[in-house]
Amino acid sequence: MATGALLGAAAVVMGAVGAHGLDALAASGSPLADPHEIWQSAVRYLFVHALGSMVIGLFMPSCQRPRLLAGAWALIAGGSVLFSGSLYAMVLAGTRDAAVLAPVGGGALIVGWLLLAGAAIGGSGPLASSPESAS
Repeated sequence: MATGALLGAAAVVMGAVGAHGLDALAASGSPLADPHEIWQSAVRYLFVHALGSMVIGLFMPSCQRPRLLAGAWALIAGGSVLFSGSLYAMVLAGTRDAAVLAPVGGGALIVGWLLLAGAAIGGSGPLASSPESAS
């Protein structure tokens, strides 16, 4: 839950930077087509996955498959940092060099969501919680 909250706070800060100070921070003469759109994509992904991390935190205590859930959390949190961080770095540096990390982060996000689905499949309640923990 704390990780999701921290990622959410970071998304708000980065959104504010993008709206109010990006022109001063972004590399001048950048070859990037639209640095503002790239930045906003990073903010959107960070927000969505911050919420996903928080949802995982809510279900962690009652999940019958805590290892899958913990793996999902790690991949979603780490993937968010890699994916969004690479986009922020691209804009700030004015080069696509950091873009090499975006697919790694994106892949981690995909696998994280799949692990979350795996934790939820076959259970009797939210994220396969045991009947005892549901009461």
